[in-house]
Amino acid sequence: MFSFDHFNFNVRDLDRSLAFYREALGLFTVREKEGKNDLGPYKIVFLSDGASDFRLELTWLAAHADSSYDLGECEFHLAFTVPDMDAAHALHEKLGCICFENPDMGIYFITDPDGYWIEIVPEKK
Repeated sequence: MFSFDHFNFNVRDLDRSLAFYREALGLFTVREKEGKNDLGPYKIVFLSDGASDFRLELTWLAAHADSSYDLGECEFHLAFTVPDMDAAHALHEKLGCICFENPDMGIYFITDPDGYWIEIVPEKK
């Protein structure tokens, strides 16, 4: 049987992205890896929410440090549940990272420093 392990986002500024994910979603570093390949140096950081085994992998590639990634039409996204939508919304509004709201569905999206969309969903009760 298959089970989820991690999902990757490539980022241009690793420190900025780590600060965003810590402040906006409470994620923290659980593992790091550095190396070099044909494209040059890279650094990979795995983030955790502390509640699940799922990891978000942030990959910084020196070759892309000065250029944006093509995110297409942002039709893919990562989703987080939260027990208090009002508090989460207030935090994300303060951070200025809300990019789309759908009140009819009771959800909204935030965007990280590289333009990746993250859906915020209320916990099921």
